[in-house]
Amino acid sequence: MDRVSDSIAFLTSDLSRLMRRRFDERARLIGVTRNQWRVLKFLQRGEGINQGGLADLLEVEPISLCRMIDRLEESGLVERRRDPKDRRAWQIFLTERARPLLQDLSKISEELLGTALAGISQADHDAAVAVLERIYSNLSDSNEGNEAANG
Repeated sequence: MDRVSDSIAFLTSDLSRLMRRRFDERARLIGVTRNQWRVLKFLQRGEGINQGGLADLLEVEPISLCRMIDRLEESGLVERRRDPKDRRAWQIFLTERARPLLQDLSKISEELLGTALAGISQADHDAAVAVLERIYSNLSDSNEGNEAANG
């Protein structure tokens, strides 16, 4: 059983890394990094979020996000606005220039997924998704993360 578990763990890790690499190769052609795409995608889902909330969602340090936002702002893809409820905070919004770029990035993502799933039947796809969702659920419901964090 350990051999199978290790194989699944390594395979999902390697698959994730390979998909990220292939996405980066394609996104780089239009001048965007995967991290920038993630920021833009989260903003597309919830414009007006403040930098702290966005850093939490992205699971990055606020200073790292600040640098990413700086670069995106310099590129004309996002803009900071003062939070009317908290003068110390900034809300982040997409610019009109970002919207077509997000469409291009979505196409890249869809094409990459199409390539990855080539030759896989719908039944196999559904079964794989079900297994991965179960693994995700098992790990999300686990108390191990809390126990490790509390020493």
